[in-house]
Amino acid sequence: MNNLVVFASGGGSNFRNIFKNTKNNIIKDCKVSLLVSNNINSNAILYAREQKIDTFIINYQRYPDEQEYIEALIKKISQYHPSLVVLAGFMKLIPKKIINRFKNKIINIHPGKLPEFGGKGYYGMNVHRAVIDSGTKSTAVTVHYVNEEYDRGMIIHEEIIDVMEDDTPETLSERVLKYEHKIYSDVINKIINGIK
Repeated sequence: MNNLVVFASGGGSNFRNIFKNTKNNIIKDCKVSLLVSNNINSNAILYAREQKIDTFIINYQRYPDEQEYIEALIKKISQYHPSLVVLAGFMKLIPKKIINRFKNKIINIHPGKLPEFGGKGYYGMNVHRAVIDSGTKSTAVTVHYVNEEYDRGMIIHEEIIDVMEDDTPETLSERVLKYEHKIYSDVINKIINGIK
């Protein structure tokens, strides 16, 4: 059985979806073993606790010293021997030492084309507003490996999604999220189970 460690900061809809897809075998031979969050009041944490998934809160209020923060995180993740570390709406940059320690094992999903609609500040509704404002005819859901820069790691999968003429950031966000829920689980399953 493969272990997944998931990071989430907010509502956790991708996290909840991944968990359900490990249960219904869309993601095969896999369990969500740990949820890491910087936000003790997030819906992701509440859901994890309801489902009896181990949780770990990591933030600079709890660990003001950066070295201590990094060491605590590495120690916690390592306990679960994860096949994959999955960022699912985690709003903090992953420190370089952690990326090196779990090299090619940390992935993220982004609700836009990269690199055009990625980088610092490009998250959530900000991405969809920028897409609409640009006048482009298509956006994407992009899954990529994580490196030390926001949204700059090697792209694993890009799913192109049409932007409709009457789209608002809200309608686009809703449609993109549905794609995220399907694509992320598919990609995780392929990586975990060595499917090309």
